[in-house]
Amino acid sequence: MALIHHLHVDGQDSPTGIDVTDLQISWQLDYARGEAQPVAAQLLLATRRDLLSPGQTDIWDSGMMTGRLTDCRYGGPELQDCTRYWWKVLARDVKGDVIASEPATFLTGLNDAEAWRAQWIWKPGELQINDFAYFRKDIELRGPIRQALLFASAHHAMRLFIDGSRIGGYGSPAPTNPEQRKLYTAYEVTSSLRPGKVCLAAIAHYLGGGGQNYVDGLPGFRLQLEVIYEDGSSETFGTDESWQIVQEIPHACGTPYQQNRRVSAIEDYDARKLDPAWNRTNFAAEACQQAVPSGIPAHRWPMKRQRLQEGAEAELIVPTLVKQALTPGDDGAPETLRQVFDAGQILSGWPRITLSGISGATIRLRYSEDLDEHGFVKHHVSNETSHHYYDQYTMRGDELEIWQPDFSYKAFRYIEVTGYPETIRPGEQLSLVLAYTGMAELGSFDSSDELLNKLYAACIRTQKNNVLGQIVDCPHREQAQYLADSDLQAETLLYNFDARAALEKVLTDFAGGQLDDGTFPFVYPTNYDKPDFKLQIPEWDLHFCSLLWKLYMHTGDDRLIVRYYDTARRMVDYYLGIRDTNSGLVPLDKGWHISDWPYPSVDHGSNSLEQENSSAPFAVQNMKLHLGVDVLSRMAGLIGRDWDAAHYDAEARLLREAIVESLYDSAARRFRSGLGTGQIHQGINALALHLGLAPAGDAADIVDYIANSPWESRTVLSLPLLRALFENGQGEAAYRLISKESYPGWGYMISQGAPTMWEGWDDIESHCHAWNGYPARMLQEYVVGIRSMAPGFAEAEIAPFMPEGLSHASAAISTPLGALSAGWERGTQESPNEYRLTLHVPTAMKAKLVLPMFKPDGSSNAVLLESEQTLWANGTACGLTTGVRGIEYVNGCLEVQIESGTYDFVMKGV
Repeated sequence: MALIHHLHVDGQDSPTGIDVTDLQISWQLDYARGEAQPVAAQLLLATRRDLLSPGQTDIWDSGMMTGRLTDCRYGGPELQDCTRYWWKVLARDVKGDVIASEPATFLTGLNDAEAWRAQWIWKPGELQINDFAYFRKDIELRGPIRQALLFASAHHAMRLFIDGSRIGGYGSPAPTNPEQRKLYTAYEVTSSLRPGKVCLAAIAHYLGGGGQNYVDGLPGFRLQLEVIYEDGSSETFGTDESWQIVQEIPHACGTPYQQNRRVSAIEDYDARKLDPAWNRTNFAAEACQQAVPSGIPAHRWPMKRQRLQEGAEAELIVPTLVKQALTPGDDGAPETLRQVFDAGQILSGWPRITLSGISGATIRLRYSEDLDEHGFVKHHVSNETSHHYYDQYTMRGDELEIWQPDFSYKAFRYIEVTGYPETIRPGEQLSLVLAYTGMAELGSFDSSDELLNKLYAACIRTQKNNVLGQIVDCPHREQAQYLADSDLQAETLLYNFDARAALEKVLTDFAGGQLDDGTFPFVYPTNYDKPDFKLQIPEWDLHFCSLLWKLYMHTGDDRLIVRYYDTARRMVDYYLGIRDTNSGLVPLDKGWHISDWPYPSVDHGSNSLEQENSSAPFAVQNMKLHLGVDVLSRMAGLIGRDWDAAHYDAEARLLREAIVESLYDSAARRFRSGLGTGQIHQGINALALHLGLAPAGDAADIVDYIANSPWESRTVLSLPLLRALFENGQGEAAYRLISKESYPGWGYMISQGAPTMWEGWDDIESHCHAWNGYPARMLQEYVVGIRSMAPGFAEAEIAPFMPEGLSHASAAISTPLGALSAGWERGTQESPNEYRLTLHVPTAMKAKLVLPMFKPDGSSNAVLLESEQTLWANGTACGLTTGVRGIEYVNGCLEVQIESGTYDFVMKGV
């Protein structure tokens, strides 16, 4: 039976606080193979459920749309703030029959700046780094409530309460530059309220230390509650100077940061200092003082709803006690019990303790990826020394006390607990919370090789550890949003998660942080005005174009291009504008140049890790610029900027000619690493091949070189290396790199017991670095063979690679149209010359299967069946089943064109 489901606005089911200026409305269709397929869709939008019929809607009826089957661009009147809207979708098939979805809803937010009547408030007194403020307000609700919407923001983080019950998730609001946009979160809280007196409360945390992964700004908290009563009247409650500040609070202010990047401050909490009734009604007024205006210039901090899902507790891990010992205290203090627990993996999140209270006892929780030579937790943040990577809790003395330090997150495998005199029972008294942004996990991979399965799991686990509030490179040492890292992470995120909002945040943040000359800070958001973080990486800038194109190709939404095109153009124009007039190439410029990482072997002809004295152009920067210019030309054509499209196409051709003329050694048939060096490097040549820069007649020779050279690429250049090999007939060589257990490589990490991906090949840096997670995508895209062939997965290709020693592999990936899955399995000993391929293609997608023969001109012996019906035999097509549109023999493979549906193919005689 045909269905319409997965009705989403802004990528969410029944969301609250929608930005009415840019509605992203989508749904998915599920028509079985053999059913009449959909050819048109219609969206109905109304203020009441009973108006959702054609001709009755009071807001908008799109009419039957033949061009868009699974999404719609809103074209109705301006929607009102703080209003519930109902919508549903109709779909018509080729026979004219129409089906309807179940109704869905969304609630709009505070989109008009004038609608924000709440003030930014803070506490009186001297401002400190790592400052906390506890806010509360008793309000009176005058009757039964029909609808209540709560909107809140803080700089930098907050927890919200209604009558003592927590509202919302973690890591909110997500970090941004507040002068570009300050994010707020929105909640429907109707069920949390009742007539009479209600207490609204919050804790806000201000970082303020000029750190790497946020913008200082000013401290502040802002909340607005919009109430509609059953009688139709309404009332607004908001923060102002009538709100109370709790004077004595449990959080210590001014605590140190974890290390010199000034992120993740120590959370030092003394439970004795807080009355548990502080966030309930009728709290003692004498324990409070009045709030004051925060000083935030509200007109300069535009408020935008946070599209990125809030952080959520995804998993509760029970650690293992691996060591406990009494050790001497400091300066002659009594011996202390030190207990060390192992999570068995690196996790991003926080511990949760549930202990019998001992008044005044201070429990310290210290974190690390590693243990020292004595088996205790090393005083490190990743590979950097730090004595401040801990949190601590001073007990009140209750019968049972529960606490978790969740204002920030730490990343660790080991946790050392001191200050509690009894052995702690894992699970019952100590649990570890894995938390990450609430993206739906939609992908999978499985095979007959346990190493590959563990590798895939490690890649996915690493991605989860590196998305909470924003995509970061690593969850401990830096917690920063980089363009190149995000671009590499996008490979696996897009195939396995509902990651659009997280990746679009990267583009939005960097667009807001773009410098006057068109370039970007090395990370963003950041305190770029601080000397420690006034850094740039020119090669990373160029990933803005590739990330934007990658997101467009996955989603098919050209509004992304419209939104970010000018940012990309300004950046590209800067680099085109500094080309050397003689070589036509971009020389080494300002900043820190990185061709590959970590511990790169690429020679730039100068010391690339410092401010270079040499200005000789080098290959990677110019090749990535060529990609950016080429992508910019294609994007310009898509959005109707025809002059730009022609201009950048010409620039791309000129740059390609300059790269080949200056950097290609025609005698050796290799690209050199730069104009100032004669080095020939595997990764440089793989990048050139992957980007189509190699002279056509020499491409095969370059393929042979990169396939048979010792592996010298590091993390950054190994991605184009894998792609160049897989896409140029060297799948065995690429597969060996992915699956080998010897050093270097990803398989080596897994063979050493790594549950998450390291920063590089060596066990010496970060052990949870998400840019090294793209092997998961390679397994899904090349080994199982699933890839997109058109924007938004309108067309897909399934071209499995079946290496020796692997008997089966299967995968599912996330697409805007629904899950696309495939799996292949070799024949048994009784039928060694056959294999089976099963797949599911979602409705509205077309697909091409590329089925290998394994023998020269094997088409005459091959027999292809689908659902036990013969499609190919004796070298020719001999019939088509429902949904199979065509079949032909091409270059040693059978190519089968299919419509959406579920299929079961068997290939024999190969």
